[in-house]
Amino acid sequence: MPEKIIESCNVKRLEVLDEKGNADESLMPPFSDEQIKKMYELLILSRTFDQRALNLQREGRLGTYASILGQEASQIGSAFALEKSDWIFPSFREMGVYITMGYPLYMLFQYWSGDERGVKCPDDLNIFPVCVPVGTQLPHAVGAAMGVKYRGDKKAVACYFGDGGTSEGDFHEGMNFAGVFKLPVVFICQNNHWAISVPREKQTASKTIAQKAFAYGFEGIQVDGNDVFAVYKAAREALEKAKKDNGPTLIECFTYRMSDHTTADDAIRYRSKEEVEAWRAKDPILRLKLFMEKKGLWNNQYQTDVESKAKETVDEAVKREEAIEHPEPKDMFTFTYEKLTQRQMRQMKEL
Repeated sequence: MPEKIIESCNVKRLEVLDEKGNADESLMPPFSDEQIKKMYELLILSRTFDQRALNLQREGRLGTYASILGQEASQIGSAFALEKSDWIFPSFREMGVYITMGYPLYMLFQYWSGDERGVKCPDDLNIFPVCVPVGTQLPHAVGAAMGVKYRGDKKAVACYFGDGGTSEGDFHEGMNFAGVFKLPVVFICQNNHWAISVPREKQTASKTIAQKAFAYGFEGIQVDGNDVFAVYKAAREALEKAKKDNGPTLIECFTYRMSDHTTADDAIRYRSKEEVEAWRAKDPILRLKLFMEKKGLWNNQYQTDVESKAKETVDEAVKREEAIEHPEPKDMFTFTYEKLTQRQMRQMKEL
């Protein structure tokens, strides 16, 4: 019997907006001018929040923080395609997603200050708490997607993770489960090239992360993760497919982490200044600004107004968060188990 040759899957790469602000009109989503401005304003707000969080951490007013600098388009673009009724499973670097979905800013500062009440999700949103363990949110997301499918809800599940998360067993288990049961889940990998100090090429021998989806029986696509239009388009199409019961999608957002892994990291120890500078020219905010300027949607006064509003919003959030009464220390024991253990009772007494 002759041997059959199975050709490797060709991964599509989607790009709409280039670094000089030029868009491929044939691929451009049908945005109104107001929607484009809204996306830009969310990018500015997210970056303003991010910078303030870094400053507050350095002042000892927040705990360890994971910056989103450089990854804003991957987050705002994908979240802009979500509906509030969709389920969202973040990792620890999705502040732009939270902000786009309308999550209260003061609660995000509250979480990063060490107060877990900051991730008590508002009733009108379906965002799960920040997930710090790498990759553990993927099985949770596919479990939720299974529930959505059983109930017949016209909703989708979005699961965010980094390139480092694809090296975890949870990634493969989640992908396999989603493929076998054809679940309404969209996996969004922010490939920022570094899993702390480990470069992407040491994570996997695959040429892309997107191609991993084909092994589990569904589509994978790579997008320019600094192109907010491309990310939105890929996410919107994947979400629509999921809601029509046509199964999962893996979206690889090809982006870059401009900051340290967290405020506990020092990236200059393992990557070159030249590499960082090369990516600085690909800034997602800069390219959207250039596009808007060409379309007559941006000018200096608009920029000043947007930045001022973002600063005021963040200032108010910080003020509100720092005015909240601190939680009772005993709560760390009270709500761990149904009943206090002997050790907990002893520790509470010592406290």
